[in-house]
Amino acid sequence: MDYTINIHGQLLDLATPQVMGILNVTPDSFYAASRKQTEAEIAQRANQIMAEGGMIIDIGACSTRPGSQPVSEAEEMERLRFGLEVVRRELPDGVVSVDTFRPDVARMAVEEFGAGLVNDVSEGSDRMFRMVSRLRVPYILMSVQPTVRGMLLSFAEKVQQLRDWGAADIILDPGFGFGKTMEENYQVMNELEKLQVMNLPLLVGISRKSMIYRLFGCTPDESLNGTTVLNTIALMKGASILRVHDVKAAVECCKIVGKMER
Repeated sequence: MDYTINIHGQLLDLATPQVMGILNVTPDSFYAASRKQTEAEIAQRANQIMAEGGMIIDIGACSTRPGSQPVSEAEEMERLRFGLEVVRRELPDGVVSVDTFRPDVARMAVEEFGAGLVNDVSEGSDRMFRMVSRLRVPYILMSVQPTVRGMLLSFAEKVQQLRDWGAADIILDPGFGFGKTMEENYQVMNELEKLQVMNLPLLVGISRKSMIYRLFGCTPDESLNGTTVLNTIALMKGASILRVHDVKAAVECCKIVGKMER
């Protein structure tokens, strides 16, 4: 599908799928290699994402791994300000997404550091919908529903709410790993193309998640091959954005699938 999203007045073309690289300024994200806390680590990771072909840097400061306890809003803001200052110094024109479920954190990242997208890891709220509509930035709406049918019903309602508030650019995320068993995750992947009926771009984030490493009886560190397989399937079923730890591998997936389609 030929989608575009407006990021601070510049159109990002999603007709060719894009890669979003993960930058966690946290000490406890589930994949240890993704944790970046010093200025040098954050700068290196931000530059690596761009050098390997990533289009968007998704920066998060509050872990959502299973069993984790969210940090306070003040702590999340402090971590994000530290990380965003480094990213903006290194890549002043880079496209940055803020990974948060808190409206005021989203506002800070957009207003103070020019974040171009809000990636909400909850199912959204009226307050968040009002905030992103006021900020006029693309919004990634995630679902914890365990079935595609449930997602479609939920997405239809929430997309209408966002439209009513004036939101322009909405991206759907089926929420792999959130509120779903392993079997449900794979069934959602099996039916992923059905979400295209919403006529909105689709983000898929399955990078090194438990649906992969538990299937193989391994660890997140050993889950790149499974991630690549699922990313390829997701692209063939219509994904517009891949949210990943391993940018180079995901960019190669996009190029191969694109070559096949052409």
